[in-house]
Amino acid sequence: MKIAVVGVTGMVGQVMLKVLEERNLDITELIPVASEKSVGTEVSFKGKSYKVVSMQDAIDMKPAIALFSAGGGVSLEHAPKFAAVGTTVIDNSSAWRMDAEKRLVVPEINADQLTVTDKIIANPNCSTIQLVMALAPLHKKYGIKRLVISTYQSITGTGVKAVKQLENEYTDTKGEMAYPYQIHRNALPHCDVFEENGYTKEELKLVRETQKILDDKTIAVTATAVRIPVVGGHSESVNVEFHNDFTESEVRAILADTDGVTVQDNTDVNLYPMPLMAHGKDDVFVGRIRRDHSAANALNMWIVSDNLRKGAATNAVQIAEYLIKNKLVKA
Repeated sequence: MKIAVVGVTGMVGQVMLKVLEERNLDITELIPVASEKSVGTEVSFKGKSYKVVSMQDAIDMKPAIALFSAGGGVSLEHAPKFAAVGTTVIDNSSAWRMDAEKRLVVPEINADQLTVTDKIIANPNCSTIQLVMALAPLHKKYGIKRLVISTYQSITGTGVKAVKQLENEYTDTKGEMAYPYQIHRNALPHCDVFEENGYTKEELKLVRETQKILDDKTIAVTATAVRIPVVGGHSESVNVEFHNDFTESEVRAILADTDGVTVQDNTDVNLYPMPLMAHGKDDVFVGRIRRDHSAANALNMWIVSDNLRKGAATNAVQIAEYLIKNKLVKA
C-alpha cells in the first residue's frame, strides 16, 4: 500500500507521520510530499529516512491514499490530479468540506457513508471534530435543537509561525507575528478571518460542518472562537438545548460508552478535562456535565481534545484505516 503525505514538513504533516507509525498501517511505500523548497530534504519514518518529493512526482507514483495537509489552495489545485490517477485523497484543509459532492467524515460517526467512488474525502475542522464526537450520540438519543459554543483554541491550530511567536514573547524576543497582537498573557477573540456578517470563518465552520456531519440543518448553532496561549489542545464550552429531556447520569453513561470519548467529570476531586492532559492523546475528553436550569432540556459541558491529533492527523488516518479495512481503496 503506497501512502503519500502531502505537506509532510508542516505541523500536522509531522503528526500524521507519527500517527501512521503508532497505528502501524501496512504501508509498503511512504511518499513524503512538500513544497518545492523542501524537495530533496529527508523525513524519518519507522527508523528510515525518506526523501521529500515534488507534487508531480507523487502523482506519477499513483499512491493508493494521499493524506493532505498543505492548505486549501494546494488542495483545490492538486487533489483532483491525484484523484484522476486513482488515488483517494483525505484532505485536512477547508477546501472541500462544504462541497455537496464530498463526504465530510468523522469515522466514529459517518464513515459508513463512504464508497469506492469517493476519491476526495474532507477531514473536518479540528474544533468541529471534537464537538461532534461528544454531540453525535446525544443527538441520536435526545435530538439537538440549539448549540451555543465558545472555543478556547491552541496556537498550534495556526501553525509553526504561531508557536514561534509565543516562544519569542516568552523571552521578549522580536520576531515574525502570526497574530495582529501578542498572544502571551492574552486571549484573542479572532480565529481565522472575519466575514462580512461579523463572524470569523472558524466560527462559521462550527455552524456549517456540525450540521453537515450530523445530517441535520435544523440544528441552530452559534459560536465564538477564541485563541489562547496554550499548546496542548482546544477547549470548548458547549451549551446544548435538546428537543427531549435527559438526566445527567444518563448523559454521562452515553458518553462513557462512546468510542473515542473519555468522560472526566468528578468535581469532588477536581477531575475535568484540560488541554495539558489531552496533549498527545487521541480521545476527546468531556466533563463539567451539568443541567442548564435557565432553559428547558438544556445542558452545559466542557470538551477538550488535542487539535493536531484527533482534530487533524488521527482523524485522517482513521479514515484511511476504514478505507483499507472495507476494501474501498486498491493496493
